[in-house]
Order: sequence, then structure tokens, then C-alpha cells
Amino acid sequence: MQHAYLYDAVRTPFGRFGGGLAAIRPDDLAASVVTGIVERSPSLDPERIDGVVFGNANGAGEENRNVARMATLLAGLPTSIPGATVNRLCGSSLDAAMMASREIEVGDADLLLVGGVESMTRAPWVLPKTERPYPAGDLNLASTTLGWRLVNPAMPGEWTVSLGEATEILRERFGISRERQDAFAARSHRLADEAWGAGRYDDHTLALDGAALDRDESIRPGSTAEVLAGLKTVFRPVGDTPAGGTVTAGNASPLNDGAGALFLGSETAADTLGRAPLARIAGRGAWANEPQLFGFAPVEAANRALGRAGITWDQVGAVELNEAFAAQSLACLDAWPVDLDIVNAWGGAIAIGHPLGATGARLLGTLAARLVAENQRWGVATLCIGVGQGLAIVLENVHGTAQGGAA
Repeated sequence: MQHAYLYDAVRTPFGRFGGGLAAIRPDDLAASVVTGIVERSPSLDPERIDGVVFGNANGAGEENRNVARMATLLAGLPTSIPGATVNRLCGSSLDAAMMASREIEVGDADLLLVGGVESMTRAPWVLPKTERPYPAGDLNLASTTLGWRLVNPAMPGEWTVSLGEATEILRERFGISRERQDAFAARSHRLADEAWGAGRYDDHTLALDGAALDRDESIRPGSTAEVLAGLKTVFRPVGDTPAGGTVTAGNASPLNDGAGALFLGSETAADTLGRAPLARIAGRGAWANEPQLFGFAPVEAANRALGRAGITWDQVGAVELNEAFAAQSLACLDAWPVDLDIVNAWGGAIAIGHPLGATGARLLGTLAARLVAENQRWGVATLCIGVGQGLAIVLENVHGTAQGGAA
């Protein structure tokens, strides 16, 4: 089998819920990064793109079910390029990259445009249909922005708790304090602000027409553990017992809008694109736990990805772990022999944001950029997924020489 490589990555700045990208439809967000990444390879004949695979966790609204195809058409690419949309909730675009890399490895494609998009602001409310018209009782609208909706009554109640309550359960199990969570969250804001200030994101973020947004909108440079400690808990009341609440709006990722795109291809795609690869897709892993333990699923997903890449944690020089919540991130990091210094060194989702379908593309793009900038050989991108799942990809910087960051 041939190898699959990551050649390029771009994304929008991530907007806050109701913020700088709120007026832009998700299909237009997706089309913007499709257009942007194609324009970055001026020698590329778009007819050479074998397909478009996008991740999206919603699909119920303006995405029009298959946002990959919609974005391809809106971007003006040849109508002969097929498009498929993947939904694995928070892991959608990482899953899209995993699927695309397999397609390349077995020779079914030479060059694929991969990405993800989410407008959590514009996610619609849905009204369930009834078995018969004109019911006598009331019907409730359900938000499609995040979490469970229209839940099957056969699902056990312990599975269908909110993501925040599930994080409290995980935090209790592993004894993760509020203080650690707030310190981790403050670190995310500080590192993201420093990375933007140092120009780390300049090369792979796109300005959008009609949006006055030049960097990730959720970053709060003045955040400190002391400031975050003053925020109220959201899912449980604060208490003196271990069952008291610790999860706040400050130590969890916010709701966001954004999109990202990647070029994945075979070795010969370098000639098609007119650019050298950034990294090789070296290993993939997936895992699932009980739904309420979703936050811990990256642990085994990453371990499996490393095993399939044929390396161990002590060879890893960079980690991009999606910060869905500080508590679940810390639970994962405590389970791996990894130094915190190599994790999310340019900030994480608590500061940058987590537009569900776009996050995997952001993680991979940032990881590849970090491997190049830091001359590291091996890196891991991983995230948790609602309803108990986790995914991970190992990247190899084929030109990197430095190795090792394990604790």
C-alpha cells in the first residue's frame, strides 16, 4: 500500500456563538476554506481532485444534509468532483481525514480535499413529527446546537446525561480538582494569545469576506486561574463534598462557528499540488466507552494509533488534544506518560473554540505546523466525542529529527 500525506491546511478564525461569523451560513463557511486551500496551490488543476470529504455534526439546517457537496459546488469546483459528509459528532473532520487517508493508501484516490465545518450559532431548532396530524397536546422545539435531542426512551438514563454532567462524573472518578481545571483553562488562553501574537497561525488562517474577524474570537488574554475561580458552576451546585460542581463556562470549551480544510494525497500528489508534504498519516485509532465516560475515550484511541504507527509515547514530540472540558483533558493527560509542555503548546479549544465538525481539521493542521516549527518527528492529534467515543491520528514529520516529550 502507498502512504497518505498531509500537504496543506487552512481554517477560518473561530467565531463565538452569536459572534463574528454568525451571519455566515455553514455551507458558505465550508466553501470559503475549499476556495482558500485550492488557491494556495496555484499550479493545481482542480480536475485532479478526486473527491471532497467534510465533517459536520449537524446537517439538519443550512448544511443541506451533504455540506461537502454543497461547498464544492458553491466554491465553483468542477461538478464532476464528488463530495461526502461524515458525522461522528466532535470527531467528524478527524474521521473524514482517517477515511480519506485509507482511500489514498489503497489506491482509490490520489488527492482528496478534506475538512469540516460547524455553525453552532445557526444550528436550527427542530420540531418532531407526530404519527398522526394535528396532535391535541403541545410539542416542544429541540435545539440542534449541542448534545442529546429527541432521545429514544429505551436509552438508559445514565447514558443520556448532559456532556457537562458526564464531565463531573469523570472528574469525580479521577479526583480532578476545580483548581487544576481552572489553571489548565488559563494556560489555554495564555498560550493561544501568545501563539497568535507570535504569528503561529498567520500562515493557515483565512480572512473571510463580510466578517471582521482576524483571530479566534473566544480567546481571553487576561484569563487567570484566580479570575476563573470566581465563575459559577453550571451543571452542579458548588459543594464541600466530592459530588459538588466544578465545571464552569471558563473551564469548558465554548460554542463556536468555523471551518477548516486539508489536502491529503499520495506521494505523487506532490507534483499535482506543486508542494511538498507536511507530514505522513502514520497511525489511526478509535475507541468507545460507556456514553457518560466519553471524555476518557481518547486515552485508548491514542494508544492504539501509536501502536499502529509502531512508536511509543516517549517518541512523541507534540500533542494536540481537543479541550472539550479541562477535566476530561486532564483525565486523559494523567493516563498518558506525556509532558504537559508538549500538549496544545499554541493553545487549545477552551480558548480557541470548538466548532464541532471543524475541530479535527484544526487539530491536524496545527499539529503538522507544530511538528515543522519545532523540528519534531512524531505527533498525536486526538479528541473525545459525545456518546462515548474517541479518535486519534499519529503524524510523522518526514523531515523532523527531534524525538521525545514523554514524562
